[in-house]
Amino acid sequence: MKNPMLEVVSLLLEKLVLISNFRLLSLDIPGEEKGWKKFYEVHCFLRGDVLEVPRTHLTHYGIYLGDNRVAHLMPDILLALTNDKERTQKVVSNKRLILGVIGKVASIRVDTVEDFAYGADILVNHLDQYLRKKALLNEEVARRAEKLLGTTSYSLLWNNCEHFVTYCRYGTAISPQADKFCEILKIIIRDQRSVLASAILGLVSIVCMGLASYITFPAIIIPFCLWMAG
Repeated sequence: MKNPMLEVVSLLLEKLVLISNFRLLSLDIPGEEKGWKKFYEVHCFLRGDVLEVPRTHLTHYGIYLGDNRVAHLMPDILLALTNDKERTQKVVSNKRLILGVIGKVASIRVDTVEDFAYGADILVNHLDQYLRKKALLNEEVARRAEKLLGTTSYSLLWNNCEHFVTYCRYGTAISPQADKFCEILKIIIRDQRSVLASAILGLVSIVCMGLASYITFPAIIIPFCLWMAG
């Protein structure tokens, strides 16, 4: 049975990531409104390569399958609204992506290199040096990606595009980007100024809204938890 407190903390963390990267989700997203056509030398890519496209705050990842095809995990709210494959297979627009993140619905889909990159420069297998992990054979990587194609749940912290490619290439689903965010959050929590600010806000809430249990309990427990964590 899942711990309700852990579920609440997980939800809050994911919302913080979403807010901190809102500019990412509102810029350079594939769709009819963007004229991002660019030529890519796909003959330089090998089947099983990890392709990555940098964004303002995050990096999007995919697995090259050959023949100008890339498998990648994309949030898409349309998957929860229709089973029409002709509609859902169209390039994911800005609104579909953002609502998909909020609704935690996604798919591991196949797009062309152009649709995957939507105008950004592509890096190849850059994670190999960064993670210093031994990669599986390229053919095995591609086969893993192909087996996972289809609808899946989405989580910015626990199941994003980076988890997908690291599982395919290294056999372990990890996300250095999510880990980095959590480390930054720990630093903020450990800062005693955060405890003081939370305590002051709690006191203000009690003064303004009274001693109701739904006000008093968070006003006490949040500063206490931050103090203990520090």
